[in-house]
Amino acid sequence: MAQTATNQTDMFSWEGIDRTGKRVRGEMSGVSEAVIKSALRRQGVNPLKVKKKLNSLFGGKMSSISTKDITVFSRQLATMMSAGVPLVQSFEIVGRGHANKAMQALLMSMKNDLESGTALAEALSKHPLQFNELYVNLVTAGEHAGILEDVLHKLAAHMEKSEALKSRVKSALFYPTAVVVVAFIITAILMIFVVPQFEDLFKGFGAALPAPTQIVINMSNWFQSYWYILIALVAAVVIGIIQGKKRSPKFAHFLDRTSLQIPVIGDILTKSAIARFARTLSTMFAAGTPLVEAMSSVAGACGNIVYYDAVMKMRDEIATGTQLQSSMRDVGVFPNMVVQMVAIGEESGALDTMLGKIADWYEQEVNDAVDALTSLLEPIIMAVLGVIVGGLVIAMYLPIFKMGQVI
Repeated sequence: MAQTATNQTDMFSWEGIDRTGKRVRGEMSGVSEAVIKSALRRQGVNPLKVKKKLNSLFGGKMSSISTKDITVFSRQLATMMSAGVPLVQSFEIVGRGHANKAMQALLMSMKNDLESGTALAEALSKHPLQFNELYVNLVTAGEHAGILEDVLHKLAAHMEKSEALKSRVKSALFYPTAVVVVAFIITAILMIFVVPQFEDLFKGFGAALPAPTQIVINMSNWFQSYWYILIALVAAVVIGIIQGKKRSPKFAHFLDRTSLQIPVIGDILTKSAIARFARTLSTMFAAGTPLVEAMSSVAGACGNIVYYDAVMKMRDEIATGTQLQSSMRDVGVFPNMVVQMVAIGEESGALDTMLGKIADWYEQEVNDAVDALTSLLEPIIMAVLGVIVGGLVIAMYLPIFKMGQVI
């Protein structure tokens, strides 16, 4: 699937020999030296030395390049081009004034490519970690149609909306996860530090402890003796899921399909995938990208492998002459309302406008669903925490209550 998440990269300085035998040097961003060397060879440069750059003050890694940096750059570049500033000069102005040193180095490297006669789309394609297939395809279409500044504005708006949607979905998933972690930490503190104090107190009672108290004490003893097993097990499960999703398409498909079936959360993820599909396709179609070519980028932007597979299947059907609405109906993952609106857009010749309306609708649906989920979870979470903490406290005080009754 195409990469849509924020990319964490390092800056590398390099030296090499170009096709003419001239010694050249420069800077490039990437995830490793091997990636940088591979990119240089594709440019016709034989790399002699590649070295990771370090922050001059702290000796640590330089700032990473985020999606927000790319979004702001797109907006600034579009504004300067609309004002008639030449492309190379625009890169010079934006690059020199950027606060992020990694982004500054990236833009200045691209400026050098542009000065040597490289097209903007080609210069962007040399940095796939920052400028994905969708970005490069839209810039290519904008250059060919002579509407590059309009395309850059559309790209900036697309990324802003996509990041806002992604942030809402993350908040929906983060809130319950954070509460579970906090509940686990509180329980662990009680088990390790509080319950043993009560256990020492109860040893002098000389009577059998109530069943709830004995259960909690046994749990505390187990936790103190084998806490590392529990933590290792949780870590192994989390790492196993992450690595399994990366390495096994079948497992990734299973996880994504299962996540769509989770009550409430699954509905949010489904609406999010549809919103991304509609927003990305609307942006690319409005920029003049042919439908078949656009579908690969659209598939990667959906953020779920179930929808990725569905869109790729649609692409194959569209390539044989099938209408978009028919291919959407065939894959069976889009609601009937979406299919009908796409059909109206195709018939009226305003497909990009209709897809934009679909994206707006589902983005608002995601916002409303996240707000509703947060409102629903707050009392449930408070009740669960109350039961856990209150249950432990009551279990510890039961013997004291009984001792009071005997006295």
